[in-house]
Amino acid sequence: MGASAPIFMVVTMCRNHKISQLNDQLRKHGLGGRVFITQGIQSLDEWYREAVINAVREFNAFTPNNDPYGEHDMGNVVVAGAKAMWKIDYYDPSMTVGSEEPADCAKTVRVLTIMLAEEY
Repeated sequence: MGASAPIFMVVTMCRNHKISQLNDQLRKHGLGGRVFITQGIQSLDEWYREAVINAVREFNAFTPNNDPYGEHDMGNVVVAGAKAMWKIDYYDPSMTVGSEEPADCAKTVRVLTIMLAEEY
């Protein structure tokens, strides 16, 4: 077990790094998945809605406390005093069940949801 534990950790770290890169690509550029906003975000004034979406795109305050697996799959932002959050979920290509391998684009559809904190 001693020799396999470090190899497992390296493989997991590489996998999580790839997932974080794919998640960042979706969050920052809208590429590699689908982006949804909730009714709460949609109901905001246009300037406010755009400010929240931009804050999500620019979010980079990942720490071991808010991103323990290093996947960049969730975060919170505060814009003009209101708290919003975002999360990325992983589905299989049919979008009926969760993906078994989020690091594999051929087996995963990423879905970014941006919402007001009170909608969670």
